[in-house]
Amino acid sequence: MVSAVHSSSRRAATLCALALVFAAALALGSGVGAVRYPPGDIVRAVVHPFGTSGADQVLWMLRFPRVLIAALVGAALSLAGALLQGMLRNPLVDPYLTGASAGAACAVAVALVLGLALPALPLVAFVAALATAAFVAALARTGSGISAERLILAGVSLSALFAGVVTLVLVLAPPSSTSLGILAWLGGSLSGRGWAELSWAALYALVGGVAALALAPALNALRLGEERARALGVNVDRAHWGIVGSAALLTAAAVSVSGMVGFVGLIVPHVARRMVGSDARWMLPACVLVGAILVVAADALSRALVPPIELPLGVLLSLLGVPAFLYLTFHRRTA
Repeated sequence: MVSAVHSSSRRAATLCALALVFAAALALGSGVGAVRYPPGDIVRAVVHPFGTSGADQVLWMLRFPRVLIAALVGAALSLAGALLQGMLRNPLVDPYLTGASAGAACAVAVALVLGLALPALPLVAFVAALATAAFVAALARTGSGISAERLILAGVSLSALFAGVVTLVLVLAPPSSTSLGILAWLGGSLSGRGWAELSWAALYALVGGVAALALAPALNALRLGEERARALGVNVDRAHWGIVGSAALLTAAAVSVSGMVGFVGLIVPHVARRMVGSDARWMLPACVLVGAILVVAADALSRALVPPIELPLGVLLSLLGVPAFLYLTFHRRTA
């Protein structure tokens, strides 16, 4: 009993420390860019949101929404990855396994070629990502629920199909800003995102996040295997659909505002488990904080390395994700 109390205290302290690091990452991300702002300017802008100075306007119109979107993307992808890894009991599962990102990229590529207005692209990406994930889940459905093997096969197959369509669009599209827009989406970027994109994406991410946290007890039971989960009174079929639905909603919300940002959902759940253990009641909140910190820091780095040029966010995260993926591949353990 005493040991359990100490363990809970350590986990709570870890989450508090992560929250402080997250706040520091937000401040760092807000100050970095073509024009750097010291901490004093950031604090003043937060305290006086209606300030008229140039720094206040830049921070509120550009920097603050951008760092919050970065936090949303990191938290959503990490939470989706943790859900799918726990359900499938596979540490190499990524939230893009559902084909959501590939479907969104394909839809955006076609929309750009057709001349759709740029402000409409996030909505197009969201609808396409959610529809693709729902289709993959339908293909994976069996008489007893969702088959893990069919889910993986369907997701990989559709992702390959959509990747081929995107390549075909790039080849056939005239060399213009359209091709550059498609490449920017594939590379992942938060450039040009603002409060409008944050407001509606946050709504869907919040719904998916609340559902994910509510599924924590079922996720803990599924880690023991489906038969043991049923013996513990868990409705396995309902839990599967809830997990897939939540992961799809979270992934769609993230992809719609960031484009293709990979490896976050693969890496972060492993980091969170090392910090607070495998209990989903603690691990899922840790994933939210670690994922948000990672993407906010990566976005700040993408703006700080070669200003005023912004490096693609997805490229930087891939530089971190590929070594981590190789490590996980050769040191595979059950999630």
